[in-house]
Amino acid sequence: MAVEPTTPKGLRTRGTILAAARQVFSEVGYVEARMSDVVNASGLSMGAVYRYFENKEDLFAQVIADLHELLFEASRSPVSLQEDPYAALFEANRGYLALYHENRDLMRAFVESTAMEPRFLTIWWNMRERHVDRFVAVVRRLGMTELDGIDARTAAQAMASLVEQSAYTWFAHHALNDTEVSVEEAARLVTRAWHLTFFAPDNRPT
Repeated sequence: MAVEPTTPKGLRTRGTILAAARQVFSEVGYVEARMSDVVNASGLSMGAVYRYFENKEDLFAQVIADLHELLFEASRSPVSLQEDPYAALFEANRGYLALYHENRDLMRAFVESTAMEPRFLTIWWNMRERHVDRFVAVVRRLGMTELDGIDARTAAQAMASLVEQSAYTWFAHHALNDTEVSVEEAARLVTRAWHLTFFAPDNRPT
């Protein structure tokens, strides 16, 4: 059974394993990755890797959990949505997209893993719903519960899907695109959609 590190040395070893795993999963994807690849990339023994992670699935789940926390924090806007809706949305989207772009190969592996393992499909769903929950809580405090008869949460889910799929298309599969889309351009495009959806004059609470 895998154990949690309790010493500085153990924490460093676990960190080395996770760094190696991120590299391997980014390079070959979830399906093709093997624990032996992580062992080789980490420079540690097989026993050391299995001491902290029972199998490839558990290791990948931790890699994605760590990345999710980074994405969640990166998409936390320093600008108040009430003070300046467009600026707040832009900063949140740019933060998310910049980190997604930086980790685009790992995100591609993650999306592909959701079709292979129900566990990762659940993780993906919970990740996106956490982002949606945060946004919906704010707009409801602003008095926005629905848009043209559509629940605000449903609208937020649609916009979150737009950002997620756009990032996957433009960044995770950038080699297939004829035109390169920068993080700045991507942020402007998706922010315009968010802003028009939630803050067009007809949608503002009276």
